[in-house]
Amino acid sequence: MENDFLNKKFLNKKEAGIYEIDINYKPGMNVPAQIFATEKILQSMEDAVFDQITNVSCLPGIVKYSICMPDGHWGYGFPIGGVAAFDIEEGVISPGGIGFDINCGMRLITTHLTYSEIAKKIPALIDAIFTAVPSGVGSQSLVSLNPTDLKKVMIEGAHWCIHHGYGREEDISMIEDEGRIKGANPATVTEKAIRRGKNQVGSLGSGNHYLEIQVVKEVQNEELASKLGIYKDQICIMVHTGSRGFGHQVADDYVRSFGGVLSKYNIKVRDRQLACAPIMSKEGKAYFSAMACAANVAFANRQIITHQIRRVFCEVLGKKEEDLGLNLIYDVAHNIAKFEKYEVDGKLKELLVHRKGATRSLGAGNKLLCEKYREIGQPVIIGGSMETGSFLLIGTKRAEEIAFGSTAHGSGRVMSRHAALKKIQGSKLKEQMSKKGIYVRSGSMRGLAEEAGFAYKNIREVVKALEITGISKPVAYFSPLGNIKG
Repeated sequence: MENDFLNKKFLNKKEAGIYEIDINYKPGMNVPAQIFATEKILQSMEDAVFDQITNVSCLPGIVKYSICMPDGHWGYGFPIGGVAAFDIEEGVISPGGIGFDINCGMRLITTHLTYSEIAKKIPALIDAIFTAVPSGVGSQSLVSLNPTDLKKVMIEGAHWCIHHGYGREEDISMIEDEGRIKGANPATVTEKAIRRGKNQVGSLGSGNHYLEIQVVKEVQNEELASKLGIYKDQICIMVHTGSRGFGHQVADDYVRSFGGVLSKYNIKVRDRQLACAPIMSKEGKAYFSAMACAANVAFANRQIITHQIRRVFCEVLGKKEEDLGLNLIYDVAHNIAKFEKYEVDGKLKELLVHRKGATRSLGAGNKLLCEKYREIGQPVIIGGSMETGSFLLIGTKRAEEIAFGSTAHGSGRVMSRHAALKKIQGSKLKEQMSKKGIYVRSGSMRGLAEEAGFAYKNIREVVKALEITGISKPVAYFSPLGNIKG
């Protein structure tokens, strides 16, 4: 197998940008595995990615194929960038297919400002947001919730925020699933998770999470950009964070309990990190409800952060919110499992789609989209590294046909955090970024070094793969001006 990994002989090119691993590659595979990538990305992928995505193909009730997106890299059980859909009656739900940071996601906010208008104000804005939105390991929000309030947030998601003055009514339609996953039940969440989460709603956290002031550097599709209110030299803000310690605890609790469930349901997995339970079992339903709680907390987290961003922009620039715009374009989840309908063997079936480090990418006409985007398709936010910028794309019907309505979520790592630390110090990276015109605030120089641009894939190559396969259409490229890292 080692030689196979070196020359990738186990991969068959199905069509442009899509490579398939045959169902006979590994004992127990129920469906083929597919890799969406350019040849350049394919050659740089870790061996573990191919091993993990074929392990996913062995899970009970999986339909059609397991998928790894071009930003794919090694993860817990599933590769990050993994997509898999399961039959409701015969399939399973796996915490490893969703991730520990449940509903880690992206949010894009536009302004009526151009770069020349506020170039000199970027440091002041970043400094003020750094204070208003706590970041770093264990950071606590300025908005403290008691357990009763947190349980309401678990059920109501972003709606709780709007009802308590943290945002605008129109924000709701600009959030995936209107900022609230149905089926959440706080009774399925442990007290430990509640203790960890009650002071974190409205904080950025650590790792690869960031808050960034950006400028629209390129517009690839003028028609779509115009409909989205995007134009060249426009100032925008991007937020990347999730459910923080709350979601991590939910995942940890159920990974542990599912390990003991495998034998009960006679489920065999090739990797214990793929611990799972039947979707319709008592345990499976409980995990889905707890996951929904964490997803709703994440939507609320990003909503409160948005409120703080709006407040800071008004205070620093001395202008009213309506004059600045500060409109939410969209909020997407990329660590989630959802019940959605797709065609399998010529029939429309309800499936449980796992997306881990993968973004939903629905095409025009899909009824799950709000009225504003039903005409053009779902906005897709692809975050790059803090040095290289990000992309806004649009979902397609093609993604619904071949990828369970899914696409990539970011650049994807090519180097571990430990390896990145050996190559550069945080202070040196901060200096280099300053020379590029990027003002940075970070709670940790170590954390900054771990997220160096060279530790990630080329974002343009990832987007190229998405365009080749037709699962997302590029709209605009954003270049970083100011960045807050945990």
